[in-house]
Amino acid sequence: MRVSVSRDRNIIRRDASGGLRSSRDGGADSTRLRRAHDACAPDSAMHADPESPCCREETQLLPDEWLKVKTVPTNGNLSPGVYYPTGSKRFVDATKQLPSPTETIPSRSHRHGVTRRTRRRAILKNGECNILKSRISQRRLRFLQDMFTTLVDAQWRWTLLVFTLSFILSWLGFALIWWLIAFTHGDLEPDHLPPLQDSANWKPCVFNINDFTSCFLFSIETQHTIGYGARTTTEECPEAIFIMCLQSIVGVMIQAFMVGIVFAKMTRPKHRTQTLLFSKYAVVCQRDGELSLMFRVGDLRKSHIIGASVRAQLIRSRTTKEGEVLSHYQTELELNADGCDSNLFFIWPITMVHRINRDSPFYGVSAADVLQERFEIVVILEGTIESTGQTTQARSSYTTSEIMWGHRFVPLVTYNRERQGYQVDYSKFDETTQVDTPLCSAKELDEFYGSQADRRSIESAEHPQQQLILKMPDRAPTTEPKAENKDGDFTVTL
Repeated sequence: MRVSVSRDRNIIRRDASGGLRSSRDGGADSTRLRRAHDACAPDSAMHADPESPCCREETQLLPDEWLKVKTVPTNGNLSPGVYYPTGSKRFVDATKQLPSPTETIPSRSHRHGVTRRTRRRAILKNGECNILKSRISQRRLRFLQDMFTTLVDAQWRWTLLVFTLSFILSWLGFALIWWLIAFTHGDLEPDHLPPLQDSANWKPCVFNINDFTSCFLFSIETQHTIGYGARTTTEECPEAIFIMCLQSIVGVMIQAFMVGIVFAKMTRPKHRTQTLLFSKYAVVCQRDGELSLMFRVGDLRKSHIIGASVRAQLIRSRTTKEGEVLSHYQTELELNADGCDSNLFFIWPITMVHRINRDSPFYGVSAADVLQERFEIVVILEGTIESTGQTTQARSSYTTSEIMWGHRFVPLVTYNRERQGYQVDYSKFDETTQVDTPLCSAKELDEFYGSQADRRSIESAEHPQQQLILKMPDRAPTTEPKAENKDGDFTVTL
């Protein structure tokens, strides 16, 4: 048996004849992934590991021309493929979704020709809640009791209609009161009209009032303190003085209330969400040797979101131990960005990562299971607007049809030497690239890695000489030693 060790990396693998052969790779993690790739790849020169949960003796690889998952040059990850025993239920369910090899497949997504079950959205892509509320007892009364919020949330046409009617009705109401005061005092008598008041020695409650139109004009002048000077109250009628004070107060209240509604409606933090972006798709790929679910968030404005935080919730059905079906069960997903928690320094687009580990609800979900599952991932971005100090919340969601397995977001931040600053190309915000990704679940992948580790430990205990070779340093000595055992069974060449 001959053993050769690479000069760059002493990565040793066993060939088909039971020996070891070298392979160039980038590190221990890539070595583990490459070994997993060799263990599961059907065209590999290695023997398939019978203990692997995603690759067994009777395992078949679903045809790539059906799944239409293109591969990129080997980067150490597993080649695309769904590895299930041919007799298992998962294999049967997955193959039922696949068309025949001769069927024409439209090229619309990375899962062409696959019939999937979609879930009705609870949160639309623009952040609106797709919730219809009906049969609310005393609905109108409840909403009228909170008139301010009702008008702020109402459409602009209703807000402007209420704004206009509030002033017109107040003018008309007080005009009627002024007309009644003038009528009861006798100011509208033919011989008491303004042209004859001096000759009749008549002092009215309000000067220059002769009909309802003049009362309406006086009501507008009083409420908005226009003060043309032609119509004024006198000390003849105390009730006129009281109504003048009352209308002034009511006019200020109506004006403050309606202007506040319009201002609040125009400055709602909801409009800030129009410049907060979520990626159109979420992707699943490997990061640091773990399957990860990722999506991207961005901000188009120069004014930043202070204290920005992102959280995600999984909405799906769940059956309890008692048999109760929870159709909209929510599970919090743990997120991080570039090694930080969900609190972001939000100066450029950031990719949020949910690691699919033992604590993740996707731990047992594979690429084939995504085609069958019905769930929705709701993502929420919250923070304080720097320019106004108000708190805003942007929402979006991803269904199973918007999860791209085996893709990764392309970089979009580069340094512009001419402008001496970082440049963000938002045309690449939703752009992804295909990468080699295992299509089995994270649970099966961990079980496979665990079985491989146990197998290597057993082999190391049985063959201490090979264990010594595996522990050789990464950097080879400057000389070129050649070792040969006494029996001449193997040689080591550096």
